[in-house]
Amino acid sequence: MITVLVISIIVILIVLALSILTIGKGYSYKHTIDPIDPLPEDEGENEKTKKPPVTK
Repeated sequence: MITVLVISIIVILIVLALSILTIGKGYSYKHTIDPIDPLPEDEGENEKTKKPPVTK
């Protein structure tokens, strides 16, 4: 009975240690965002002057 208890505690501690290491790696990961490509000049003008559709 004591052997099962000791083995269980060891397994729990190993899982806890691996979980903490994994969380630490996740927080230290540097996230990057790809830059947005600028719109061509004529498309940008159309978007600015475009009127929203009229709904009744």
